[in-house]
Amino acid sequence: MKVGIPREIKDHEYRVGMVPAGVHALTTAGHEVFVEVGAGLGSGILDEDFEQAGAKLLASAKEVFAAADMIVKVKEPQPAEYALIKKDQIVYTYFHFAASKELTEGMLKTGAICVAYETMEDKRGGLPLLTPMSEVAGRMSVQEGAKYLERPTEGRGILLGGVPGVEPGKVVIIGGGVVGTNAAKMAAGIGARVTIMDVSLDRLRYLDDVLPANVVEIYSNAYNIREEIRTADLVVGAVLIPGAKAPSLIRREDLSNMKQGAVIVDVAVDQGGCVETTKATTHSNPTYIVDGVVHYCVANMPGAVGRTSTFALTNATTRYAVEIAKLGWKEAAKKWGEIRTGLNVVGGKITYQAVAEAFGMEYAPLSL
Repeated sequence: MKVGIPREIKDHEYRVGMVPAGVHALTTAGHEVFVEVGAGLGSGILDEDFEQAGAKLLASAKEVFAAADMIVKVKEPQPAEYALIKKDQIVYTYFHFAASKELTEGMLKTGAICVAYETMEDKRGGLPLLTPMSEVAGRMSVQEGAKYLERPTEGRGILLGGVPGVEPGKVVIIGGGVVGTNAAKMAAGIGARVTIMDVSLDRLRYLDDVLPANVVEIYSNAYNIREEIRTADLVVGAVLIPGAKAPSLIRREDLSNMKQGAVIVDVAVDQGGCVETTKATTHSNPTYIVDGVVHYCVANMPGAVGRTSTFALTNATTRYAVEIAKLGWKEAAKKWGEIRTGLNVVGGKITYQAVAEAFGMEYAPLSL
C-alpha cells in the first residue's frame, strides 16, 4: 500500500502523523511511504530522518494525497484539504465528527474511508488512541489554566499552589476519566485545592484510592456542579461521550455566580464542549471572556507540545496503520475491533451511530 504523511495545517499544529520508526516499519514490510517536505519539523523530526527510514519526500500536500492509498494525519482534514481526498482513499486521523457538521458533510462528499482515532475501542472498552492525547491535554489544562489566572492575561491574579500564609487556588475538574485524572494529578502536585467530579461512584472510589489527600471527590450532578464552580479559580471541563457531542453541564447563567477572573479550560471542545459558552479557539487567539470568566477552548491543545505529543500518539497509532496497510481496511476491520469501531464514515455513509444522531442524519451500520 502507498501511505501518505502530509504536513498538518491547523493553526499552530506541530504534530505529525508518523515518526521515522513508523516509516521504517511500513517500508520494511514492502509498503511505500510519501512524506511532505517539512512535515516533521514542528516535532523536531528532519526530512532526512524520514528519508533514512525509507520515505520518499514530496514537495506538497497535493502530491502526497495524490500518491497515497492511505493518508495518516493527526487532526481532521481542513477545508483546504477536502478537495485533495479521493474516493475510497483511507484517511486515518482524529476527526471528532460530532463537533462539526461541515466536516461530516465534507467527508461524506469525498467518498473516503474515515477511520477516527477517537472512537477506536479495545476489548476492555478503552480508547487506546485517544488516551495518550487525553493524558497530554489533561496535564496541559492545569498548565494553561495557571497561566491565564495571571493578571496580565486578565485572570484573578492567583498562584494555584499558594505560598505559606496565603491559601492555594481551587481547581474544579468535571469528569474523572483520563483527562480529569491527569488534570487532578497536576493540580494536586502544585499544591492546589482540587475537587474532581464524576457520575460514576465506582470511578470516584477508585480516584479516592489513587489521588493525594488534597483532592476531594464529589458526585457530579447539576446542583453540585453549580455549587463547586461558584468558589473555583480554575474549572476544567473533562467530559467525554465517545464519538458524540459532549453534554452542556455549565450554563451561561452559571457564570454570573463564578468569581471574576476565574478561568474555564474546556478540554471537551473537540466534541463541542461541556460549557454552554464554549466556542473553539486557536493557539493564536486562545481565550475570550464571557461575564468576567476567562475561557480557554483551544481545540488542539496537545499540538502546542508537538514533540511530546507526536511520539506519545504514534506509539499508539502506528500498529494499526501497519495492519491497515497489510490487510486493507475491510480485512483489518474484521480482524481488529479497534479499527472496526474507528470507522465513522465509509463511502459516503455515516457508519458511527453517535455521529449520525448528532446531526439527525442517516446511519448505515457497517454490516450493510
